[in-house]
Amino acid sequence: MPDILISNEGPVRKIRMNRPEKKNALTLAMYEAMAAAIEDAGTDTSVRCLLIAGAPDIFCAGNDLNDFVAMARTGALGNPIVRFLHALARCEKPLVAAVGGAAVGIGTTMLLHCDQVIASDSAVFLTPFVSLGLLPEAGSSLIAPRLMGNARAFSLLVMGKSLSAEAAKSVGIINAIVPAADLNAQALAAARDIAALPAESVSAARRLMRGNVEEIVARIDEEVEAFKTRLASPEAKAALAMFLNRKR
Repeated sequence: MPDILISNEGPVRKIRMNRPEKKNALTLAMYEAMAAAIEDAGTDTSVRCLLIAGAPDIFCAGNDLNDFVAMARTGALGNPIVRFLHALARCEKPLVAAVGGAAVGIGTTMLLHCDQVIASDSAVFLTPFVSLGLLPEAGSSLIAPRLMGNARAFSLLVMGKSLSAEAAKSVGIINAIVPAADLNAQALAAARDIAALPAESVSAARRLMRGNVEEIVARIDEEVEAFKTRLASPEAKAALAMFLNRKR
């Protein structure tokens, strides 16, 4: 079965991460598939809302660290990752996410591009970038301080402090907390509610609320260049090796 499942349910395009045996850690192929699904939705008039989901007990464990180790050897950052980040930022259709269990790294920062996030009561949000010798990505260094203030963004993005579902709701990352058994149904209902609204009006309102998308894209690109430098650094290589050895 594919690691990314794409399906249309009426006007809602569902993008489900489906690598539960690896806690939905994202590979380059998974980034590529998600980016393509988002980009295609932009030209498909039958799609009026996108829904990103994971497994019931794990949303996304972040980037596959084996890929990071491989990238660290060259200081490169895979093109599929950058493509996915650009697709998120430039997506003109509303984005809904259903988050159950842990949302780590990109699992949290991708949510900053979503319009509605429904989380289970067991959801946990964590961005351990700096502890791995890396830094925040996905435009989070711009979006998170604007959303929750610099001090709380620093705790999340730099200190790596985790957020419970209640804490994430209080800082504006998520909209609603539901029992795990109801998560998929509630997220799909939110996506359907959005899809039922006048599409052009939704698009215009969303464009105004999001502001200058190219500013976000520019920050993503700035983060990417800094991320490449960090990946090639002795600090990051040592931290990644230590983490992987601890997992064995």
